[in-house]
Amino acid sequence: MTARLDDLDRKILAALQEDASLSLEDIARRVGSSKTPVWNRIRRLRETGVIRRQTVILDPEALGLEACFFVLIRTSEHDPDWLARFLAAVKARPEVLEAHRLAGEIDYILKVRVKNARAYDAFYQALIAQVKIHNVTALLSMEEIKATTALPL
Repeated sequence: MTARLDDLDRKILAALQEDASLSLEDIARRVGSSKTPVWNRIRRLRETGVIRRQTVILDPEALGLEACFFVLIRTSEHDPDWLARFLAAVKARPEVLEAHRLAGEIDYILKVRVKNARAYDAFYQALIAQVKIHNVTALLSMEEIKATTALPL
């Protein structure tokens, strides 16, 4: 169900997406309102699930995680037991930043962030030891051109 948002809600969300550490006063100033209405709207946006959580975004390279792989997975297994094992394996791996089930010839795509190719190989070996996979293709990202968590409002 799509949330009903007005212009003020969108301005508040845009400010929070840019910097969730802004004070209530700073957000109110940016959106042209006062603190109480802004606080009430933020509270409502949290209660309705529009705002899921607040977090920080770390620089992977500053942490030595210089390699980003996109892992394309094809499987010949589609039974519930295989799916449960696969989902558990993917969710348990901290290297997996995103996982998506796809339509088309590829069944799943994973975004994996690791230190280097050797670390990716360790991830790959651990994954295939946990669950049978028909075909895996790993694509190394040579350059990140755009990365954002901000949704278009």
